[in-house]
Amino acid sequence: MNKPPRAPGFRQAAARETALLTGFLFFGLAIMPIIIYQVGDAVFGTYGGVGYGDFYATLSAKIRHGDIVAWFLVLSPYLGWQVLRLAILGWKVAGRATQSS
Repeated sequence: MNKPPRAPGFRQAAARETALLTGFLFFGLAIMPIIIYQVGDAVFGTYGGVGYGDFYATLSAKIRHGDIVAWFLVLSPYLGWQVLRLAILGWKVAGRATQSS
């Protein structure tokens, strides 16, 4: 007799969310500043500092000092993913509500 598949336990869900946060945090700290610097250089011209190293040093100093805007910038990939997940959940719930009525 086949058992129905079980929903993932708390440990599995926590491990998956931790892995997602770690991956998006890596992207926000390592990859996104490179993209931001390159786009800013192409659109606005050269950075006021010495170059990318100075740009990253300024950004990391702001992160270390708890600047809300810098933290939002670093966490924005993860926050965007969570907003997308919530929107999909909302569409699913709304779809079930319209089907049941």
